[in-house]
Amino acid sequence: MLKTIQNDKLYMITQPDHAQIAGYLAAHWGNEEFNAPGYFHKSDDHERLKDEIVLAVSEHDNGWWEWEATPQLNDNDGLPMNLTEFLTNLQEGMNRWRLALPRFSKNHPYASLLMSFHAYWLYAQNVFDDPDPAFLHPLVRKTTLLEYTFEDEKLENAKNFMTELENMQAEFITKVKNNPETAHWVEEEHLKPNARFLQLMDALSLSLCSNLIPPNKGDAVGLGDDEFDLLDVPRKSWQDRVTIKIQPKGLKRIVCEPYPFNTDPLPVFVPAKIFDLPVEKHSNFQTHWHSQPIQQMYYEYSST
Repeated sequence: MLKTIQNDKLYMITQPDHAQIAGYLAAHWGNEEFNAPGYFHKSDDHERLKDEIVLAVSEHDNGWWEWEATPQLNDNDGLPMNLTEFLTNLQEGMNRWRLALPRFSKNHPYASLLMSFHAYWLYAQNVFDDPDPAFLHPLVRKTTLLEYTFEDEKLENAKNFMTELENMQAEFITKVKNNPETAHWVEEEHLKPNARFLQLMDALSLSLCSNLIPPNKGDAVGLGDDEFDLLDVPRKSWQDRVTIKIQPKGLKRIVCEPYPFNTDPLPVFVPAKIFDLPVEKHSNFQTHWHSQPIQQMYYEYSST
């Protein structure tokens, strides 16, 4: 659950809903300047590859399905824990990935592979001394969501989990290679930009759904109101990467420079449950939660 306080209100957006927003952005990515996902390198079927990438982006948080249905609750407000609160338990965070990554692997091993790299690079920032800067998630540009959990025994557990991820990746790669029509998808020229693309869509969606993306200056306000830079964005290929400046202009209009989407402006609707503060704690969570209306938060990406 993503929980953001702004203007005396508490905005709550589920992890799966955030991922669906990321998938929506992925499906609309691409224009004369930016290649669409699936088009960063030569392929016999770009649209099929794009489909797999969009699936990976839109379902990268599928490991949260079960948790969001019956979440752990915060003791103070009686509502689901915030993501950062939940992830102080390192093993529980890993368990979300253990559920997520195999779920689609039978029919969509490439989507599973991309999701596994998403997990891998999130943990790598705190496990490796010199992780590849091209895969630095915008979450951890200035701070890191998980830094306070990676020490001593927990650091060793994280290293062991990364070995688990590597083993899963080897299995997914074998499945992709076993199909002669998709074997080339695991070539570096495909895999690197596609893995990075998932990170970037995750970050863009998080900037609308939370206050987790560090802004260029000051503290994060969240919900689309922070200016930040997307770094190492594949434009035409992995060798051709650029920075996109994300600039809020008021009234939830956000200018991207340069502009990467196929529609200008691009409307985005984010489903949220919004509570006035202070929140009245209820003893029967499910009834209280489902009695609250789902509200649509409107954003607009544009070139000017």
